[in-house]
Amino acid sequence: MREAAKDSVVHLVHGQLRSMAIGYEFKPGERLNEGELAKRLGVSRTPLREALHRLNTEGLLHFVPGKGFFCRDLDVHEIFSLYEVRKAIEVAAIRLAIGRAKDQDIDDLLGFLGSTGPAPGNRSTDELVELDETFHERLIALSGNPEMLRVLRNLNARIHLVRWIDMERCDRTLTQTEHLSALQALKARNDTACVAILEKHIDRRLDQITSALRAGYAQIYMPQT
Repeated sequence: MREAAKDSVVHLVHGQLRSMAIGYEFKPGERLNEGELAKRLGVSRTPLREALHRLNTEGLLHFVPGKGFFCRDLDVHEIFSLYEVRKAIEVAAIRLAIGRAKDQDIDDLLGFLGSTGPAPGNRSTDELVELDETFHERLIALSGNPEMLRVLRNLNARIHLVRWIDMERCDRTLTQTEHLSALQALKARNDTACVAILEKHIDRRLDQITSALRAGYAQIYMPQT
């Protein structure tokens, strides 16, 4: 019982810190003050450190022996590498889905696209990013490979800020059209078309990421009121 209670606290603290790290509530390169964090979250140092170590393993924080835990820097080359991995994972997954996905599951995802609509409506940027991540995670789930989905969720967390900036800048009608085209190609079992659409949709050039990170710094240090 005691061990279960401890795990529950660590899980809760991990979730809170994960949200803070993804949203850069800590400044890039900032050293985390464990005492202040423990007090803020109302927990002892032991579950806090367990949660911090998990986030370090997930790539959402950085640990330096003898110095402690630090917020990730906004590194353009790291983000570019993460996008390359994301593209590789999603393309590999969609190729599996060509042979494995059930028509009903594809239709359900088509229904999700229809219900969320091509226009942003009154949704906040956070809500739009969540919808976009949900679509891609459900698309990858059609591969039937839960490990690919687990990796994608970690990648989504690590590139969340760039996706947030992208969402503010993009034409959602266009991105939703690309989502629809990819799904239609998947339902037709057209491997070549599906992969081409998805690669173009995900691909980001180094200069695009650099531009997004500049905007990200502005968002972190001069948030809109």
